[in-house]
Amino acid sequence: MRWLLVVMMTGWMPMRTLHAASDDTVEHVVLGIHGGTGLDKKDMTPELDKQLRALLTEALKTGKAKLDAGGNSLDAVEAAIRVMEDSPLLNAGKGAVFTREGRNELDASIMDGKTKQAGAVAGVTVIRNPITAARAVMEKSKHVLLTGRGAEIFATKQGLDIVDPAYFWTEHRWKAIQEIWKQDAEQKAQQQGSLASPKPKSIEYGTVGAVALDKTGNLAAGTSTGGMTGKLYGRVGDSPIIGAGTYADNAAAAISCTGHGEFFIRYAVSHEIVSQMKYLKKSLKDAADDVINHQLKDAGGEGAAIGLDKTGKFNAAYNSEGLYRACITQDGTVRVRLYEE
Repeated sequence: MRWLLVVMMTGWMPMRTLHAASDDTVEHVVLGIHGGTGLDKKDMTPELDKQLRALLTEALKTGKAKLDAGGNSLDAVEAAIRVMEDSPLLNAGKGAVFTREGRNELDASIMDGKTKQAGAVAGVTVIRNPITAARAVMEKSKHVLLTGRGAEIFATKQGLDIVDPAYFWTEHRWKAIQEIWKQDAEQKAQQQGSLASPKPKSIEYGTVGAVALDKTGNLAAGTSTGGMTGKLYGRVGDSPIIGAGTYADNAAAAISCTGHGEFFIRYAVSHEIVSQMKYLKKSLKDAADDVINHQLKDAGGEGAAIGLDKTGKFNAAYNSEGLYRACITQDGTVRVRLYEE
């Protein structure tokens, strides 16, 4: 996944030159997804490229099958995200990164564009599919967000798939947190030996998400993540925060985001995109471009957003080198992109 340089406990921000891109709008889309900002293009292998495209295509077809069978937009979003959560390739569910304590803590949210109902879970460690738990919170409780042990007890009572935390262990994520621990040790040794400034740390992040439009005109959005590699205990990013990482409004669009969560929370990114569409009468493309490639980029925040508007127009905006994204139209045409293509 993409590496972001930050220094813990300081005000230092990376002096990285962020890329800026916005896809051409695709019309007649019923489901769009993303798998995070991903690897730099130079690190992508032909085999991984093939695997990612196959995974995104599978997620799209699984979600669309729900729509074709008479399911609603929430069904499509949940089904598509579950496919991505079950893959070790992406930073959600099975592929979640490790915290600084060596744990996998997962977050997810889902929202209905018609009713504005929403559900989310954060910091869960034993729920196989956090997106399903988020939907259960929305539909079977009077709350929006449940965290930690409380969310896990709720999911267990709802009969959701509960797994041993070891289920989320993957070798490549374990190696990533070991590298963080190594950097911590080197920094500590340096500080003890001199008054030199600490070295920046590399922190990995990524997310998966989906946006859908059903035949009744209802929009839905969902997002799921393992967060940042090496995140501090209890850290919650934007993915389970309604209005930050996820938002849906039938009057405008459904949005799912990925990136440096602290920026997405402060800028209320998903809600800001929808608000510009509703009140400034901007297109999805123009609103997403302004928020992602101007507001966030100018502040040093890296990431992306995918959106599907109420007429079936899909767009992705990102200021990272790449964004794993894909969409499927009503007639079943699939488009998958990993970088600028």
